[in-house]
Amino acid sequence: MAGGTGSAPAPSPRRSWWAAWRRWRKGRPFWGGLAAVVAGAEICALPLAPLKIMLEQGIAGIPSVLMGLVMIVMGLSAWFAPQFRALAGVLTVVVATAALVMSNLGGFLFGTVVGVVGGGLVFAWQPLAPEPEPEYSAEPEAEPEPQPHLPPKETS
Repeated sequence: MAGGTGSAPAPSPRRSWWAAWRRWRKGRPFWGGLAAVVAGAEICALPLAPLKIMLEQGIAGIPSVLMGLVMIVMGLSAWFAPQFRALAGVLTVVVATAALVMSNLGGFLFGTVVGVVGGGLVFAWQPLAPEPEPEYSAEPEAEPEPQPHLPPKETS
């Protein structure tokens, strides 16, 4: 900046919004929660498909919808209450595995695989440790006193 005031330009609203989004996303198990929500939606949506796709679902569709809703709730709880990530991760894996048997092969295997991976990501996520703040003392540290130089001992 030749001849400028030396001040940096103000950040644009778009850039500050993007930085806030990144901070929010990094402070929680975002990708695991997203996988759990996607898997739950897929497991939940298959029994609600048109009759041509799912022939005579009947009462068997109710557990599929309920398991999908539980997985969606666990994914959202991982986002909005990350302190419960262990419970959300374990329940997501258990429900995704149960959906393999109870819900059209777990949403034609897609829902089960994505649910197990998402639950594992949620369970494994750890928050970043806060960086320690540097300690400043009011008094400057004194320099250590120089040690006197002693000549080496002679051995005879």
